[in-house]
Amino acid sequence: MGLTYSSVVNAGHEEVFSWHARPGAIKRLTPPWLPVQVLDEADSLRDGRAVLGLPGGLRWIAAHQPEGYDPPNAFTDSLTSLPLLWRHDHRFSPAGETATLVTDLVETPLPARVLRSVFAYRHSQLAADLAALARARQLSPDSLTIAMTGASGLIGSALRALLTTSGHRVIPLVRRPPRHAGERYWRPEDPAPELLDGVDAVIHLAGASIGGRFTPERKMRIRDSRILPTRLLAERAAQARDGADPRLKTFVTASAIGIYGPDRGEEVLTETSSRGDGFLADVVMDWEDATAPAEAAGIRTVQVRTGIVQTPRGGMLRLLCPPFEAGLGGRLGTGKQWLAWIALDDLLDIYLRAVLDRDLSGPVNAVAPEPAREADYARTLASVLHRPAVLPVPGFGPRLLLGDEGAREIAEASQHVLPARLIRAGHRFRQPELEGALRHMFGHFDRKGSDGHRDRLSAPACGYVVYEH
Repeated sequence: MGLTYSSVVNAGHEEVFSWHARPGAIKRLTPPWLPVQVLDEADSLRDGRAVLGLPGGLRWIAAHQPEGYDPPNAFTDSLTSLPLLWRHDHRFSPAGETATLVTDLVETPLPARVLRSVFAYRHSQLAADLAALARARQLSPDSLTIAMTGASGLIGSALRALLTTSGHRVIPLVRRPPRHAGERYWRPEDPAPELLDGVDAVIHLAGASIGGRFTPERKMRIRDSRILPTRLLAERAAQARDGADPRLKTFVTASAIGIYGPDRGEEVLTETSSRGDGFLADVVMDWEDATAPAEAAGIRTVQVRTGIVQTPRGGMLRLLCPPFEAGLGGRLGTGKQWLAWIALDDLLDIYLRAVLDRDLSGPVNAVAPEPAREADYARTLASVLHRPAVLPVPGFGPRLLLGDEGAREIAEASQHVLPARLIRAGHRFRQPELEGALRHMFGHFDRKGSDGHRDRLSAPACGYVVYEH
């Protein structure tokens, strides 16, 4: 028993094998709907081991087998931590001058139907990441050293994996004693003068969550975790730029579409639109202004105005999944609100572009090019999960959880935001439309028929052929 799954990806034979050998590869290939966490990556495809955390404290330890190591053609891993047969052969062979046939052969008693969506996702993700890497190299072929705050968070951990599989070195700036040689200790209130030595770019993601009731204490945490730390880090970047080794050229910071205010009606909002009113608009305005010291020093600065990030691993979608899967989901309030969403992988690509694209600076709307009304979002999510969406959430529900101000600024916000600057730059989105994005992140790929020997599955917006045997 087992599964053989193959696809042709648009990248060279050796490049595909090398991608798998880089730090972050296993994180990029782990489906977001699975209840697993990558605890340790293999340091070698020849004889290293990867450790995944499973529910209940169990560990999935995949040990690479030297006898199956044949670069750039194959590597093999086997499960050693559980009483379950699992041998996974990864094979790569040329499929023309610029394409590679990728084949996964899995020997296991687990039924193939359990594994199909996992490997459909892995192959879709591999093709999309390699395509993103090719586009990034057109912007800049250089391998950079990038300092990152918030590297262990939902977005930061995923971004770090994308950057390292793209050949860049990431230095996490941590607020605890460093546990690894690659980390640096960062005191947000007093960053060390040498913090950014030898760094080409900074990505600043750290900040307290905006979820929860807008009490005076929470509002202070939201503000204090963003404004002063950003300004002090920007000042350190400016000092590094003016030092003996002025290699730091880029300062990228997280921002938010909250700058436009919670309700602009049907107004289409772009980066040139005026700021809105409210607590979050005030915070985001000051947050972006805090990057001024870096910009004044001649460092290219980019503020990534992030929309509602979509991933089953966290945020809005993680909260919505349980009620929708139970058939209890539905629109929020009237359902007419505009939801400016962004798939996690598209957000990561935007950060990668922000680091590499020398023509990009200032605020950038990190949202999908096709925003959705809240009612359409609820119907689409329910359809992808094969559930009804017939129970609207009354307006008092969010107010019970978030309070009046929090409900108005978060749950009831209506923002018709478009990524105008990215569209003008010719940026390619992996998941520009909502249904395809949700199908990909939940592994619900459409069947396209069977000829008795194989089923062809479609993967969203990847432009390659997938075969399941």
